Amino acid sequence: MPQLLTLTRAARLVGVTRGSLQKKIKQGELATFEGMIALTELLRAYPEATLRLTDNSMLERVQEFKDNALTKVVSDRVVLPDAQTLATRVTKLSQELAKAKTRLDKYTSLVDRLKDKLSELEQTGDTDQPSAFSGLNAWLSQALQEQPHATDLPERFLVKDSLLRIMAAQIKILPSGHEFLLEGTDTILEAALRAGLAINYGCSNGNCGLCKARIVSGEIKHIGHHDYVLSAAEKAQGYELLCANTAVTDLVIEALEAGGAQDIPVQHIETRVKKTERLSDDVMLVHLQTPRTKRLRFLAGQYVSLEVSDGLAANHSIASCPCDDRNLQFHIRKHPENRFSNYVFTELKGADTVSVDGPKGEFVLQEDSPRSIIFVACDTGFSPIKSLVEHAMALDMAESMHLYWIAYGEGGHYLHNLCRSWTDALDNFEYTSLDATANERAASGPGHEESVHQDHLIEGLLARVTDDYPDLSERDVYLAGPTSIANTAEFFFLNRGLPQTQLFIEHTH
Repeated sequence: MPQLLTLTRAARLVGVTRGSLQKKIKQGELATFEGMIALTELLRAYPEATLRLTDNSMLERVQEFKDNALTKVVSDRVVLPDAQTLATRVTKLSQELAKAKTRLDKYTSLVDRLKDKLSELEQTGDTDQPSAFSGLNAWLSQALQEQPHATDLPERFLVKDSLLRIMAAQIKILPSGHEFLLEGTDTILEAALRAGLAINYGCSNGNCGLCKARIVSGEIKHIGHHDYVLSAAEKAQGYELLCANTAVTDLVIEALEAGGAQDIPVQHIETRVKKTERLSDDVMLVHLQTPRTKRLRFLAGQYVSLEVSDGLAANHSIASCPCDDRNLQFHIRKHPENRFSNYVFTELKGADTVSVDGPKGEFVLQEDSPRSIIFVACDTGFSPIKSLVEHAMALDMAESMHLYWIAYGEGGHYLHNLCRSWTDALDNFEYTSLDATANERAASGPGHEESVHQDHLIEGLLARVTDDYPDLSERDVYLAGPTSIANTAEFFFLNRGLPQTQLFIEHTH
C-alpha cells in the first residue's frame, strides 16, 4: 500500500500551496486516491522538491516547538532532556521509522509479486517441481538482496513528514471536509480561526458553549478553564469545547461552520480604541479591541456600524482578517462635510469607547471556487479587499491572486509597502498600483462632462486588467469602491466577457 498524504500535508512537504495541488489534480497532472495523494505520485509531479530535503531548518523548528510547547517536568520523577537532545532523538526515531516503512512497502510489493509467481507455476502445471521451486527460490533470494537505500527519496520524504507530524497535528472537520494544522500551544478553536475557517463559536472563553464539537477520533488535551457545563449525554457522545482543548494527535471532529453571511449573527460589542494612526494625510487607521470574553465573529469583506460620542455613527468595512477576531481595523477617509469623519480625525483618542454593531454585508469569498482571483480596490475600497486577501492567504485557497489598486495621487496607495510585502512573500500573489491622477490628466479635455470623464478614466485604468488577462472566464473578480466607480467597473467587466456569477462588488461606505 503506497504512503498516502492529505492535500494539506502534501502541499507542506513540497512547499507549494493547496491551490497549486488542486490545479494539477483538476488538469489530470496529479492523481488522487479517495482525496489522498500517494507519496510516489507527489514526487513524480514535483521532482524539484527534492532540493528542499537538504534544508536543516526542520531540526531547528522541532527544537523551537519543543521549547515552546513542552514543559520540562512530565511528572514528579520524569524530566525531559534539553531541547537539542530531544530534537536529535526525535529526528533519529523519524529516520528509523521511515526506513521501516520503506522496507515494509518493499516487502509488501515482494509478497504480491511472489503470489503472482506461484499462480503462474500453478497454471503451467509444471511436473518438474524441484526445478520450478529452485528457480523461484533463486528469484526470491535476488529480490531480497535488493534492499532499499537510505538515500531513496521516498524515505527522505517520510522523515520530513514524521517531523511535520510531531510539530503540527492535522485536524479534519466533518461534514465539510476542511483541514487545518495546529501548531504550538494553540487551542483547536484558535488554530481553526488562524486557518481562516468560519467555525462556530461565541465568547471563545469557555462560557457560552457555542464552540462545542464532537471528537470523532484522536486525542485531545484540556488546557483552558471553562464555566460552560457539558451534559453527561454530551460527554458520552464525545463532545468537547474547542476553545478549551488542544490536539495531542491528529483529529477528526464534527463541528458547525458558517456556510455564508446568513450564518453569522449580528452582535453588539462595546470596544476600546487601541490605536489611531494616520496612514496618509486623508486616511486614518482606527484599531479597535474587543473584550476578551466578547469578540466579533465576522466573515472577511463584511462591514459594521461604528458609533462614537454623541450618537455619531457610520458604516465602515472591516480591514482586518477574521483570524484575529479581537483586533478590528478600519480605514476612515477624511471628508470635511462628514461629522463622523471629522470626529475621528479631531477628537477620537486611545481608550475611547466605540460601539460596534454587525457584521453586515455579503461581499465574502466564494471559498469553493476553483478559479484564480482578481481583486480590484478603488480608493479606500482597499479596506474590505485587504480583509479578503488576508483571508484567502489564511485559507491557501487560490491558485493565484492579483490585486489592482486604483487611487489618486501621492498617499493614495496608503499601504503600498504592505502590498509589496505580500508580493515578496508569496509565489502566487501579484500587485499592481494604478494612479488615477495620471490618467485623469491624460483623459481630460474640453467638452467632457464630469461623469463621462470619470467613466473614461476608470475604464482606462481597468483596461490594464484585461490587458493582463484577456480571457476572464477562468477568474473571479472582487471589486470594492465608491458606487459611481463600482457601477462603471461592473459594466466594463461584463462587457468583456466576465460571467455575472463571477463578479462580486462592494459599494464602500
